[in-house]
Amino acid sequence: MSAIAQPVGIDVPTSGAVEARNFSFFYGRKQALFDISLSIEPRTITALIGPSGCGKSTFLRSINRLNDTIPGTRHTGQMLLDTDDVNAPATDVVALRQRVGMVFQRWNPFPRSIYDNVVYGPRINGISSRSQLDEIAEYALRRAALWDEVRDRLRSSALGLSGGQQQRLCIARALANQPEVLLLDEPASALDPIATGKIEQLLHELKSEVTIVIVTHNLQQAARVSARTAFFFLGELIEADTTDRMFTHPRDERTEAYVTGRFG
Repeated sequence: MSAIAQPVGIDVPTSGAVEARNFSFFYGRKQALFDISLSIEPRTITALIGPSGCGKSTFLRSINRLNDTIPGTRHTGQMLLDTDDVNAPATDVVALRQRVGMVFQRWNPFPRSIYDNVVYGPRINGISSRSQLDEIAEYALRRAALWDEVRDRLRSSALGLSGGQQQRLCIARALANQPEVLLLDEPASALDPIATGKIEQLLHELKSEVTIVIVTHNLQQAARVSARTAFFFLGELIEADTTDRMFTHPRDERTEAYVTGRFG
């Protein structure tokens, strides 16, 4: 991605390391994660793989505390963003979710204009200057590789975009807050191969700017986009390593069985 001018009032994040330390998570009496310890390096793409129901999305949503919206949940252990425990009593959850953006499996633009979708977060955060919002909108849309496709229809409904464009718009909406970390939960599973390719190219271009954690069932996608991969199974972290090693010389026989298609 070519250099994009940074708008006034937006600070480029300087870190974005994530670390789970003996982290367990419970939905009521059901334990979904068991004593997870995992370090996610800043400014890299880390893929979380494993069969359905193995805890990948629960782990992802624990990083920015989206699981808090579900009654009866609790955790033990720590989830750190840089050196900050995200579950500490003093944590400002709104500020946390500005630092840790989220993009879901199914694109979810607001039923508003393209422009209003992108600047929604900055407006909530108190930015009211029209010129500054204009800069942020262009900045985020360029970073999401969408500006050239929508620059002439920013006031049109976001719902008129194609599925792939709507997903990139959701990425732009997350990027408008200048997050340190971007979480993606199966972001291309509902897209066609062309749109999927655009999302993957976008992730490659963003990885030098933001820490990316992606949940995917598509092992080929994990191999294409990530530098590191973590394999979850039945709520446990079986192993984590460089993606190349995970796919060619996994240490655990369960990982080998999964990546070679013998189960999952």
